Amino acid sequence: MCSSCTLSCAPGYEIHGMEKIPDKGPALIVYYHGAIPIDYYYFLAKVILQKGRPCHSVADHLLFKIPGFKLLLEVFSVIHGPQEECVRALRNGHLLGISPGGVREALFSDETYPLFWGKRRGFAQVAIDSQVPIIPMFTQNVREGFRSLGTLRFFRWLYERFRLPAAPVYGGFPVKFRTFLGDPIPYEPNVNAAELAEKVSELKLWSFFLSFYLPV
Repeated sequence: MCSSCTLSCAPGYEIHGMEKIPDKGPALIVYYHGAIPIDYYYFLAKVILQKGRPCHSVADHLLFKIPGFKLLLEVFSVIHGPQEECVRALRNGHLLGISPGGVREALFSDETYPLFWGKRRGFAQVAIDSQVPIIPMFTQNVREGFRSLGTLRFFRWLYERFRLPAAPVYGGFPVKFRTFLGDPIPYEPNVNAAELAEKVSELKLWSFFLSFYLPV
């Protein structure tokens, strides 16, 4: 019911490559974080409706500090991201979605879609420890639908100084969201976390997906 209502708000939403999401068993979905990850919410709804299974998610720990949110997040299988919890979810056979760029990418990326992964390798270590494939995900127009003022110096300073994600977000513009799922990157026992993280970021879901990218 909830998933159907979510998608009814986005009748033009498209997803390409859903067959790459396994019907059973674990996989780590790595996605680009828009100013508001509305595309990821639609993706979660599609997974439930088409695959008949939930996808667990990793969210910033700040969300768990909002009064009343902790229980809500737990109901929707959201965790705050310790590697042990992520590995546990995957070893239990679940799908897990994570955005390595997180809040920083949401606030400071722009319509040119730069990644803000830095030297983050935790997601790669999780995939290695769980011995699961990584499935890259990117959504066309996610930055055109909602934008952040995080590129302004004051909001950047506020975040870097106090870790306060206070940059205003505006939008809700009538653009078409198209989500693309890439080919799974299989587990390789001889690849370490640094190498795998670099492989994913250079593969860039992005270099392939952006070849499709034309704002609508």
